[in-house]
Amino acid sequence: MTEHQNVRRMALQTLLAVREDGGQSHFIMRETLDANPRMTEQERSFYRRLTAGTLEYTLKLDYIINCFSRTRTEKMKPVIREILRMAVYQISEMDAVPDSAAVNEAVKLAQKTGYRGLSGFVNGVLRAVSKDLQKVKYPDRSDMVSYMEIRYSMPENLLRAWIEEYGVEKTENICAGFYRKRPVTVRLRGENAGKIREELRDGRTSSGLKLLQAPYIGDAFYLASEGSPAGYPEFTDGSLIVQDVSSQIAVRAAGIREGSTVLDLCAAPGGKTVLAADLTGRDGHVFSRDISEKRAARIRENVTRCRLENVTVEVKDAREEDGLQADVVIADVPCSGFGDIGRKPEIRYRVDEKRIRELTVLQREILSSAVRHLKPGGTLLFSTCTFGHAENRDNFFWLRDTFGLQPVPLTDRIPEELLKNEDIRRGAAEGYVQLLPGDAECDGFFFSCLKQI
Repeated sequence: MTEHQNVRRMALQTLLAVREDGGQSHFIMRETLDANPRMTEQERSFYRRLTAGTLEYTLKLDYIINCFSRTRTEKMKPVIREILRMAVYQISEMDAVPDSAAVNEAVKLAQKTGYRGLSGFVNGVLRAVSKDLQKVKYPDRSDMVSYMEIRYSMPENLLRAWIEEYGVEKTENICAGFYRKRPVTVRLRGENAGKIREELRDGRTSSGLKLLQAPYIGDAFYLASEGSPAGYPEFTDGSLIVQDVSSQIAVRAAGIREGSTVLDLCAAPGGKTVLAADLTGRDGHVFSRDISEKRAARIRENVTRCRLENVTVEVKDAREEDGLQADVVIADVPCSGFGDIGRKPEIRYRVDEKRIRELTVLQREILSSAVRHLKPGGTLLFSTCTFGHAENRDNFFWLRDTFGLQPVPLTDRIPEELLKNEDIRRGAAEGYVQLLPGDAECDGFFFSCLKQI
């Protein structure tokens, strides 16, 4: 590491901002990297892995630390707790980092952050971990909840809820799915899409952009180039927009046609809005709404960059109605976000049963308004980025029974490859699709289509 960039200290500051201040890791990490352009790519990679890995493995790291410390992690000062977690992650998960370097740098970090008096404690715990890590006894599969809690660093309350709904085997598959590599997924669009495809046949574009074909949809690609897509001209001119495959599948399943009027509620950052605008064409129009000016600004940035003239961005509470009638209403409602745990690991530590009950109430308020915006014969696309029944399937049946909406079979509207999964095929026939981490090659996601009759 270079003298002017204390990467471990930057990781510590990020972790404290996430844990103590409630920040979102992906935003803070992006802002940190943008604010430090002199970092080498090696330093950037180390920062990303150390920060994300420490968040992902928190429960396992605490388990290890508590095997060697008389003071349990929950009783430690936040700075010391994070320093120990970071160091133990390096010792246990990062083979390229010598144990001695992880220990020594942690001691220095404790001293530099004003905890010189606790540097001896940090040194003692970490030297013990380094010496006897292989002697740690983890829960075995005879108690699957305890085993998965430590093996996958997944809170017990989530595991028990998922086991009740999906069973032990599928729950473990979900947990394992969160640890699969998750490249940034983009959609190729616009008038330059054909040219970019031709250049990609040679491996990369003239600007150096490298993309790999993503599953299920021809326009979906993984970013294989280093860094953010925002650094490439193909992003600047609107030829690329960041959007997960699951979201692309959902919007296409809604049956948007040229000339359609589309209302996109809770629309930030605007990926669904842009795809809907591309599908409805110049003769159609998309009204894209979110609750705050800050969120609306994120939509406008994407709409402007993608050079769309058939989109109106508005600041409006999705629970409010104004008489607008649409052929398709997209309601990607606020949710627990469990499907995004692979990209935002802190989500697992923040949502509990009480929060899910509160979210369900909010979801139904938004969905009630969404239904009233439908034209006769119009379609409601209801979606979330999670997989609990209360937020998804239960709401789907509630919409059907409360408002008399007709479910739209989706077996001919989603990629055939997904239909190989029996659970997906059965749900699609009823009008909904549940994509689970570990089963599908995308983020966890739920979507359904219901028609106003």
